Amino acid sequence: MSGRVLHGRLIADLHRHDLAARVSVLIARARVPGLAILRFANTGPEVSYAQSLARSAGSIGIAPMDVRLPEDATMDQAAAALETLNRDPTVAGIVVIYPIPGHLDPEAVGRLVDPAKDVDGASPVSAEQLARGEPAFVPATAVAVMEILNHYRIPVAGRPTVVVGRSRVVGQPTAVLLAAKGANVAVAHSETADLARATREAEILVVAAGVPALIGPDYVNSSAVVVDCGINVTEAGVVGDVDFERVLPLVEAITPVPGGVGPVTTMMLLDQVVTAAERAAQTPAVTD
Repeated sequence: MSGRVLHGRLIADLHRHDLAARVSVLIARARVPGLAILRFANTGPEVSYAQSLARSAGSIGIAPMDVRLPEDATMDQAAAALETLNRDPTVAGIVVIYPIPGHLDPEAVGRLVDPAKDVDGASPVSAEQLARGEPAFVPATAVAVMEILNHYRIPVAGRPTVVVGRSRVVGQPTAVLLAAKGANVAVAHSETADLARATREAEILVVAAGVPALIGPDYVNSSAVVVDCGINVTEAGVVGDVDFERVLPLVEAITPVPGGVGPVTTMMLLDQVVTAAERAAQTPAVTD
């Protein structure tokens, strides 16, 4: 027997059609939603992600804006760029591509993004709102995890669940969303003592540690649904945090990498861009 593969591209395609229809309504009202993609790097996987996001946005009618700052940019320069984007009525959403240069404080940069335009939920302000149960944009990967579980009708309430990874943009918000749906959630990480023992107890296992093939056959049980959020660039190509080929025959279901969480994440982010644009369209303009 082999586990069921939970493909994300089908889910992404379904959302793409819906989002394109919503964008067409905005465009008909002369409200073309803009997505500002702020990055510091000129090479590397960050650039590939930014370009892929821009292509996906353009494919449904969102206007992408490539905003580049030098890698030696100061905090003042970052603040000035983000203030301009915050005030620009054509920009519905802002995404800061991480990681950012080491001399800049990621949390401080995140706080510069207007929460109404923080469509990837990366700002600490958005995280604080989410933790308090207030309306907020949520990191898109966390939303994608929930969308995959929902699409494949995988029950969450009452099930033992382990999230491996405690990052502010994936692990923590995913744990919050799962707990809100009634899952019994524990958060672990790559340095957890006897990680394999912890993950073997999970019926839902979400892995977002950023360590290639961290989760192997000894880390799962036959009733586990494994959602792999890892995207690791190796000499063999892009791989997840789960040893997919070896784990697949041993679990109930698993997402692949690539083609699992990634495509859904992009659509969930664009969904939040469209939502931000729709909200802005209903809000009277503020004049100085």
